[in-house]
Amino acid sequence: MDSEAPATAPAPAKRYFTWDEVAKRSGSEEERWLVIERKVYDISEFTHRHPGGSRVINHYAGQDATDPFMAFHIDKGLVRKYMNSLLIGELSPEQPSFEPTKNKELMDEFRELRATVERMGLMKANHVFFLLYLLHILLLDVAAWLTLWFFGTSLVPFLLCAVLLSTVQTQAGWLQHDFGHLSVFSTSTWNHLLHHFVIGHLKGAPASWWNHLHFQHHAKPNCFLKDPDISMHPSFFALGKILSVEDLAWMMTFYARIFLTYVPFLGLKGVLGLFFMVRFLESIWFVWVTQMNHIPMHIDYDRNMDWVSTQLRATCNVHRSAFNDWFSGHLNFQIEHHLFPTMPRHNYYKVAPLVQSLCAKHGIEYQSKPLLSAFADIIYSLKESGQLWLDAYLHQ
Repeated sequence: MDSEAPATAPAPAKRYFTWDEVAKRSGSEEERWLVIERKVYDISEFTHRHPGGSRVINHYAGQDATDPFMAFHIDKGLVRKYMNSLLIGELSPEQPSFEPTKNKELMDEFRELRATVERMGLMKANHVFFLLYLLHILLLDVAAWLTLWFFGTSLVPFLLCAVLLSTVQTQAGWLQHDFGHLSVFSTSTWNHLLHHFVIGHLKGAPASWWNHLHFQHHAKPNCFLKDPDISMHPSFFALGKILSVEDLAWMMTFYARIFLTYVPFLGLKGVLGLFFMVRFLESIWFVWVTQMNHIPMHIDYDRNMDWVSTQLRATCNVHRSAFNDWFSGHLNFQIEHHLFPTMPRHNYYKVAPLVQSLCAKHGIEYQSKPLLSAFADIIYSLKESGQLWLDAYLHQ
């Protein structure tokens, strides 16, 4: 008697969706979808396991996330493998690749530009540049200690030491930013390791806390409820929710190093005074640099615009110079940094002319200003905001 061939299970039918169906899965706690390269993914359960945090991926729920996906990940092939379990279908053939709110021609040309940038090798880092940058931070750190060793603890050496340590802290802040954006090494592991060292051991701050907040800013810059940089976030709450044991270990090495290094010179009260003075000076430096590239720029709720328009509405540049590049950690090229967040900073100036040409072709303002003009804009913005508060609450 002939045996029958075993029946083969039919392949599951491919599911197709429209943009309207995807958009409906944007804010529900039960179901959240997003689209990457026309494929539809159900991220409802995955958000809490997302390495970059649940909020940043939720910001694109109900939307096309192709461009942020390309912008934030350096090993896209590996990430796509993990995404297969989330795949539920794709857009119907008659559906356009872009949502109606987005400029198709602009996005096509930007993706061509990104491919050109990758062919030019502009996404590859010069490791010598970053090594020398780290060494100059460590030398300034040693110089601060030597200042007290040779000149004592009188007022002038104390202030000089504070200035040197403030410079160390700020420049280490720019360097940890490079590692946090995965822009130095070709693998995430090495970037994460050095990120923990620089932000934890040299600055005493948690890496995971920075990542979870900063990538939200890049995903939806200057968008209410989505960009933490324009929202109120009590730091103790954020730390309590996200801080890891690994972060605590790195931070403890920072505080131990500071106290063991400077207590023999200054005593406990002197070290505390030095620490708070350094944090004060560093915070002023940090705030001026970060604000000059984002204020006064357009602030609004998320309008689900295309990647280029979203980033250009929220950023501007400060003119290139050796001092401006060093002073801001090359974040004077804020436009290029937001469009290509994993690009090594020493290549920003090379891609800037290409970005300017793209903006000029599509009538998008590419704003670049002198350093002092950028500082003046901050003052003007504060004055304008203060007047609004006066009008609203004091009726003046």
